[in-house]
Amino acid sequence: MNASIIFVLLIGLMLTGMPISISLGLTVLTFLFFMTDVPIASVALKLFTGIEKFEIMAIPFFILAGNFLTHGGVARRMIRFATSIVGHWYGGLGLGGVVACALFAAVSGSSPATVVAIGSIILPAMVKQGFPKKFGAGVISCSGSLGILIPPSIVMVMYAVSTNSSIGALFIAGVVPGLMLAAILLGMAWIMARKNRYPRMPRASWKERWNAFRESIWGLALIIVVIGGIYTGIFTPTEAAAMSAVYAFFVAVYVYKDLSLKQIPKVLRDSANMSAMLLYIITNAVLFSFLLTSENIPQAMADWITNAGFSTWQFLLVVNVILLVAGCVMEPSSIMLIMAPIIFPVAMKLGVDPVHLGILMTVNMEIGMITPPVGLNLYVASGITKMGLTELSITVIPWLTVMLVFLALVTYVPTISIWLPKTLGMM
Repeated sequence: MNASIIFVLLIGLMLTGMPISISLGLTVLTFLFFMTDVPIASVALKLFTGIEKFEIMAIPFFILAGNFLTHGGVARRMIRFATSIVGHWYGGLGLGGVVACALFAAVSGSSPATVVAIGSIILPAMVKQGFPKKFGAGVISCSGSLGILIPPSIVMVMYAVSTNSSIGALFIAGVVPGLMLAAILLGMAWIMARKNRYPRMPRASWKERWNAFRESIWGLALIIVVIGGIYTGIFTPTEAAAMSAVYAFFVAVYVYKDLSLKQIPKVLRDSANMSAMLLYIITNAVLFSFLLTSENIPQAMADWITNAGFSTWQFLLVVNVILLVAGCVMEPSSIMLIMAPIIFPVAMKLGVDPVHLGILMTVNMEIGMITPPVGLNLYVASGITKMGLTELSITVIPWLTVMLVFLALVTYVPTISIWLPKTLGMM
């Protein structure tokens, strides 16, 4: 009964158009004041201890690093390097966009940032070269979602904070699925381009490829700083995030010199605004999680599913359906912070690996980025291409179908997620 009241309150407030973070906070306060005997003092204590985690500091640092790189010309150099490698194939610029999104995802940790950085440069170039606008929009919208699967990933940090899982293991676990999805999207773009005879670029010489690589090496080296530092134990994930912010600042301002010192305050303000928004959501999600736990809702759900005889594969199917529906109406950070504390205890009782569950949920969040009406990547791509949201939603259907097939693979072949961290001794 209590669970029904909590979720009816939450959904009702969200349907009024109220921001999710405020809906969470009001749901908790309403329930605590009128429907439970939990002392308010314990709520205040949980509020402070819940957001006191050192790992949360990784979020503003990764956001800051991504903003430095977005404003610092790194994306342009990555596009040049990517197109020098695959540009001579059918659909050259489109294929280059997929590779560039994968590369930029590995340094930004954000899906919308990847779409903005790569899409704002490559989409106008594709239209100018004769590509249909729909093809370019589909490629970049879906490839941009790699920003939350290929590490570092802000969404993975959210999952780790919500479930007390290892951020380092999650980052390493995201490498194989991320590269696998990038290869699938690259293959699909090539098949569509070959079928429709989309333009190709002249084959780049090895000297041109080397020059493009040399120009982009400073940006690409951030991948080594983050992943290499975590794997070797030089940095914790939070320290790696701080190092990535310092490194990105140095590269953007002093190496590439695309970002002037006068622009730094704006980048800092933008990063602070985004960080404050996410931390506010986290604060309210911590309270919501505390409310669910105090009412024994996750434990009751685990017992119900166990007694109902649900097998692991049936449970994972239900989880995917719930997350896909949630992805249509909520943004990834909110879904992860609300759903992870509910799903995690049940999954552990059924023997699901926590790292596998984290990657599965992250892939669901990726798909949510391109499903209307709240697909963030669709809104970003719509702003760049000037296409309507409905038209853009129809455009991404073939890409969405491929990503759903990939989700099924990740769900029922856990080796894809856990092989690399196990091999490296991180699990």
